[in-house]
Amino acid sequence: MLAQVALWRMHVELEDRPGRLGGLASAVGAAGCNILSLHVVGEPGDNGAVTDELLVQVPEHVEPTVLVDAVDSAGIPCTLLVRADATELSDPATTALALARMVAADPGSAPSAVATMLRARLVDPAAAATGEVHTLRGGTQQIHVGRPWPFTATELSRAAALLELATQLAMRTPAPAASGDRTLVLRDGSEVRLRTAGPADGPLVAALHARCSPASRRARYLNPAPRLRPDEQAALLGSGLLALTTDGGSAVGIANLEPDLRARPVSARASVLVEDAWQGRGLGTALLRRIADLAAEQGVGELTGTARPDDVGITRLLRRAGLRPEAGISGTEVRLRAALPAPVG
Repeated sequence: MLAQVALWRMHVELEDRPGRLGGLASAVGAAGCNILSLHVVGEPGDNGAVTDELLVQVPEHVEPTVLVDAVDSAGIPCTLLVRADATELSDPATTALALARMVAADPGSAPSAVATMLRARLVDPAAAATGEVHTLRGGTQQIHVGRPWPFTATELSRAAALLELATQLAMRTPAPAASGDRTLVLRDGSEVRLRTAGPADGPLVAALHARCSPASRRARYLNPAPRLRPDEQAALLGSGLLALTTDGGSAVGIANLEPDLRARPVSARASVLVEDAWQGRGLGTALLRRIADLAAEQGVGELTGTARPDDVGITRLLRRAGLRPEAGISGTEVRLRAALPAPVG
């Protein structure tokens, strides 16, 4: 049976001299762990040391302190050790280029793109926040990002460059109409069009539903029924944001937002369905971020959702969208809640 492993993010101060990188690898290996990726996230200090970020596989039977002690024993200071997510294994340069393409296609997506680049979330500076919060400015735009560990100067410089790109593009690119199409560039470079669903989109939504696997339909509706009832389809079309192929011939994803104006604070049920062939490209995350932005603009204070106890996909999706979900068991279902920050001014 394969050993269970966990992924950890580690920051170390590594001197720029022969043998230090080899010493780091040996120390991590001696602790029974494995380095999956390494890149520079900090500028050289007065002693020439730079901050390197490692994603390390740590067997479940190995205490993280063993890893820290092994690295420290090699004379390499460890400044951070936090749990990481497998989605963070993507190459930083490739991710940055994909985000730049996304911003080039839609300058309004810059806040979400910056948060993704920094592995952070957009926050309301007026609200109480834990961890590190930083303000970034580009032209007249100002955003606030937060995460549990400190930002480095190199990371903030890269994020500021992305925000500045959006500012320059916005100055010469007319903003899309609220009811018009919006192009979204996904992580793999493919493109989709986003627009509000309407009554005439019934066949597109029905075909999307039919193409999805039973597992995808079960995650969305808690049952794998191959066909939508007329009332279900009408509800989707009345509150849906569609993701279409660039020719508009097929719907490949839909996100829905159903506000409950009686709740205090006002809440909205959020749900996302993405065709299986389009999963893993960041489309679900992008759809959820977009409807979260729309919800915040409408004065909604939190998103809600329902999942099966064995389905952690929606929880991961909320976290990748920069939200912090809370979960509670209600019978055979998991009820999710995620507070929304105030709209970024």
